[in-house]
Amino acid sequence: MSNHSLMESVKLIDVSDGAASGHVRQREAEALAVRDACLGWLPLGGLLARLADPIVRGWMKRSGTAYTAEIDSVARTLKKPGIWLLHGAYLFGCTALADDTAQGPRLRRTLDWPFPGLGRLVEVRRHRGAAGEFLNVTWPGFVGVLTAVAPGRFAASINQAPMRRRWRTPVLLWLDYVLNALAGLRSSGRLPPEHLLRHVFETCASFDEAQHLLETAPVARPVLFLLVGTKPGERIVIEREETSARTYRDDTVFANDWRERHPTWRPRACGSGEPVENNIRRRTALAAWSGRDADDFDWVTAPVLNACTRLSVEMCPATGQLTVAGWEADSGSATRVTAISTFQQAVQKTRSSGQ
Repeated sequence: MSNHSLMESVKLIDVSDGAASGHVRQREAEALAVRDACLGWLPLGGLLARLADPIVRGWMKRSGTAYTAEIDSVARTLKKPGIWLLHGAYLFGCTALADDTAQGPRLRRTLDWPFPGLGRLVEVRRHRGAAGEFLNVTWPGFVGVLTAVAPGRFAASINQAPMRRRWRTPVLLWLDYVLNALAGLRSSGRLPPEHLLRHVFETCASFDEAQHLLETAPVARPVLFLLVGTKPGERIVIEREETSARTYRDDTVFANDWRERHPTWRPRACGSGEPVENNIRRRTALAAWSGRDADDFDWVTAPVLNACTRLSVEMCPATGQLTVAGWEADSGSATRVTAISTFQQAVQKTRSSGQ
């Protein structure tokens, strides 16, 4: 028997009968493991958690998000500092592709995070909102949505956008990181992108409705959205700054940079090499992959796969299929640590935005 056959499957958690925070009471040990994995990686993580929690809590309340009470419930259940900080963190890289297949538009993505352990702790939650059910690929205790599919409606994911550069000298790069983080925390009336995406899945009945909201709702910080629907050609990249959007319908593959590069923005990156070249390598490799109708993860290879890769996902809203695997660092890259887990959700017909 191979080691892969002994791997545990990704768990499916049904929270369709209530708030997502309620499941933390049943998944408390796993939620604490997520917290410890993230804070343990950060320098002085415990001290940072105590200092940052009140700041992030205040920002969330000013943002107007509907999910502040859920985060508060998670924090009170876990009784550890850092829950608010982790909901304000934005430290991930990604590579994502949307294309048309025989089954319908499909979204494929990896999520790269430096925190060890997240590959083993990934879970899928079944939610129910006003517009219908959706499957959310996430972690215990996390309230937002980074990757999800609403069968019969759409699928979407978030990539971290590049950060603003105020100085060209590498010596001041650390200050750019600090100022970019503070700029988001000073905003008011603008949603965290991961909360906007959850709101979209809960309330939007169609691809067109989701596109409109993702393009127009003010966001607290720049973000990249990838959105696919159920019909041929329903696949777009949305580049968002706080109050503006650029939408692309062609070449729907990207990493962590704007399509039109600018020297005042620095791409995010996980893996080796300079950020600009790193992003080009990942995007080019995924764009060149030829197995578009395959149902496996053959596309998850270097440089798309790297030491920080924690998650790979395939989603097809036309069929309601979601496939997930967790990854962990091993000898400079990453190896799969969960079974390739497929979830099939019934596809329900929804009204179009023109009706």
